[in-house]
Amino acid sequence: MSFQNPVFIPGPTNIPESLRKACDMPTIDHRSPLFGQILHPAREGVRKVLKSESAEVFIFPSTGTGGWETALTNTLSAGDKILAARNGMFSHRWIDMCQRHGLDVKVVETPWGEGLPADRYEEILTADTNHDIKAVLATHNETATGVKSDIAAVRRALDSAGHPALLFVDGVSSIASMDFRMDEWGVDVAVTGSQKGFMLTAGLAIVGFSAKAMATTKTAKLPRTFFDVHDMAKGYAANAYPYTPAVGLLNGLNEACAILLNEGLDNVFARHTRIAEGVRAAVGAWGLELCAANPSVFSDTVSAIKTPEGFNATDIVTHAAEKYGVAFGVGLGEVAGKVFRIGHLGSLTDVMALSGIATAEMCMVDLGLDIKLGSGVAAAQDFYRGNTATAQKDAA
Repeated sequence: MSFQNPVFIPGPTNIPESLRKACDMPTIDHRSPLFGQILHPAREGVRKVLKSESAEVFIFPSTGTGGWETALTNTLSAGDKILAARNGMFSHRWIDMCQRHGLDVKVVETPWGEGLPADRYEEILTADTNHDIKAVLATHNETATGVKSDIAAVRRALDSAGHPALLFVDGVSSIASMDFRMDEWGVDVAVTGSQKGFMLTAGLAIVGFSAKAMATTKTAKLPRTFFDVHDMAKGYAANAYPYTPAVGLLNGLNEACAILLNEGLDNVFARHTRIAEGVRAAVGAWGLELCAANPSVFSDTVSAIKTPEGFNATDIVTHAAEKYGVAFGVGLGEVAGKVFRIGHLGSLTDVMALSGIATAEMCMVDLGLDIKLGSGVAAAQDFYRGNTATAQKDAA
């Protein structure tokens, strides 16, 4: 690999120089008012990115997986019933976590490549007249398959069924890159991490709780210590943590939120859509298809690209790393060896995306796939030339 090349994995993502500098800071007393000047603006910045007026934001030294555990352990008790669809590796892992915590999960098996089945959710929730289901899990963007799901439709399913279950959303590879509306969609717990849309290294689990979710924390009985939101809230009130925080990363998060909000969230989302469309244009020019079943579920942060039957897609990733020093994502779970993934989120521009498209194209030609060198690059160039963003200069 080369430190000079951008990465094209779906996280961790490329880190802007200003964020690297923000994380590189002297040691301070993390129980002093000075730390509060980092902590509280960072939490408020996250709240704005979530598009929430009232969410309680908690930031743990962890990753998105720790955010999943925070959502479960603070709101549920052993034996509680959960509704979830399995449509990719990350929804599968969250389901596995629920089962390990002694939760009773109703799993809706969904083909990998399709979005969450909101209609099936509504049927199950409507039939649950005793309201035994306590929470609904929803993976907004399935990173393994490049599939986004309609969270507003999941909320409508809950409302149409008249069901009081909590709505938990994994937004790890969507929040800060794709439109996310915590309040409007009635999300009770939103989970993300520092290493994707926020353009930092891994190390922070970022979680937003609604007032309804906070109310359930008073009766939830699953064990929790490190991820206890009440301990964290007490620490925040005193400009501190219940243990040692990742001060440099929190300073970086504060700066990351400022960068995103200065660009304008709508501009951030439009930039991701534009870059993704260029990648998709390249895929079409190569004569290949995405794992995502149709355009309505195409992700704007990662494309999982299917290779021809009998070809090991992982070879593209290995070859790119060894010959060109560039990182792409391998296929995971059911699609391992069948797809390779191009991450196009975070600190990325059209020009950077073109370098990733060109490298993927060279690898496929090197490995003998029937692809015309330059075809995907040309298709992406045509798209980017016709769809430049007026805000791009400001974003830079």
